[in-house]
Amino acid sequence: MSPIVHPSPLPDVEIPDCSITEMVFAGAEARSGETAITDGHGDSYTFGGLHEAVRRLAGGLAARGVGPSTTVALMAPNLPAYAVVFHGVALAGATVTTINPTYGPGEIRYQLDDAGAEMLVTVPAFLPAARAAAEGSAVSELAVIGEAPEAVALESLLGEPIDQVPVDNADHVAVLPYSSGTTGMPKGVMLTHRNLVANVAQIGGFLTYGENEAALAALPFFHIYGMQVLMNALLASGVRVVTMPRFDMEAALGLVQSERITRFFAVPPMVLGLARHPAVDRYDLSSLKQIFSGAAPLGADLAAEAAARVGCEVVQGYGMTELSPVSHGTPEGRLRPGTSGVTLPNTEIRIVDPVTGADQDTGGTGELWVRGPQVMKGYLNNPEATAATIDPDGWLHTGDVATLDEADHVTIVDRIKELIKYKGFQVAPAEVEAVLVAHPAVADAAVIGVPDEEAGEVPKAFVVVAPGAEAPTLAELQDFTAGHLVGYKQVRRLEVVDAIPKSASGKILRRELRAGP
Repeated sequence: MSPIVHPSPLPDVEIPDCSITEMVFAGAEARSGETAITDGHGDSYTFGGLHEAVRRLAGGLAARGVGPSTTVALMAPNLPAYAVVFHGVALAGATVTTINPTYGPGEIRYQLDDAGAEMLVTVPAFLPAARAAAEGSAVSELAVIGEAPEAVALESLLGEPIDQVPVDNADHVAVLPYSSGTTGMPKGVMLTHRNLVANVAQIGGFLTYGENEAALAALPFFHIYGMQVLMNALLASGVRVVTMPRFDMEAALGLVQSERITRFFAVPPMVLGLARHPAVDRYDLSSLKQIFSGAAPLGADLAAEAAARVGCEVVQGYGMTELSPVSHGTPEGRLRPGTSGVTLPNTEIRIVDPVTGADQDTGGTGELWVRGPQVMKGYLNNPEATAATIDPDGWLHTGDVATLDEADHVTIVDRIKELIKYKGFQVAPAEVEAVLVAHPAVADAAVIGVPDEEAGEVPKAFVVVAPGAEAPTLAELQDFTAGHLVGYKQVRRLEVVDAIPKSASGKILRRELRAGP
């Protein structure tokens, strides 16, 4: 039987054959004097100034031997200079690997080693962790945005401005963010210039902006959502980007008011805050045209509650790191509550029953498969994981269960993969379990995601107590794991059990844990 392929209801868009940096700055000269990116507190670049800084950093890096065979790690919070480093590296023909700045040295070191990074750019506050992680790795140079003792200042790396170092846009890896994929340890997601350019063009096919628009960029640039939907797509569209180094509701509301923000990009916990935080009523949010939520499903009731309070449309989209990241979004005026919108231009989907393998038509439920130019090149150094995610016909198997309605809108209804999504961040159960079982009072452990109104999901641990030991408390396990895992990977709930249910092959039967006693 032939597969049932559902094309996008939106017209195809042109995908330029250029690098991501060339696309982002294609209109920079026409907007040269306009503010491109600012923190709202005095640190900012105009489009012309930003493009010049990118070209000068690329020139300086190229003069130091940074080029198509080099990977540069970037570990920083959202700030205007983030775009300088990201695009300076890309323009020099090198690969950027973006690192979560709240990682501990062990997590940083894992990514540095796996990515083969030779340079690490960070900020002074994160230098101690960066130095500890870089010691003994392939990193030969540490640079800082700003100034710090015994570190190279980013400013000193600027050289003569250059244009794009030639690369094969369809094959060269522009950025290497890390994702847990469906299971296991984080994997480097190889995204080419074409992947990034295609998705920016596709985003433009459903998200359109008017003159003098401004967007809040509180979602981290190291994460693919912040990197592409905010930093790259907004700059390419001429939208003023207002950065926040970390999200704080009251500070965000203040920036919406002072910077006349028109677009608020969010994850569901932020939407919950907009719906219920008492501070919302103290600020003028009349400039807002749209709140766009992604990274995790947003309930229709919560979206409606936030929309009524703030006074603008609340929509959502769908994507994943391996999709650069967007495959679905809600065009203006086409909101259908609870859905993730329609399939993006130049993209096809299938809804496939995970048990029978049968394709589903409109109204059917199954695993969402996606095919399009935004599908990643593959996982770095992991052909097995790549083959398990992308089939020979180019279909990426998302691991999410979805349904397609009569208006071509997709709704994510469940997940067949084990990955936990905590406030939009990915948590691999196996990684947490490996740390938990190192505790002397834990004989065995399993971790699942359980629903949480604020976070979407939180990690819950089931532990078997070691013989002769006292059952550890949740606080004790959190203290133990804090030195090994970033905060969002922390276990939030705990249940002591006699045994972890497992299959004959030793695989944890998480469905039994979810079902309860």
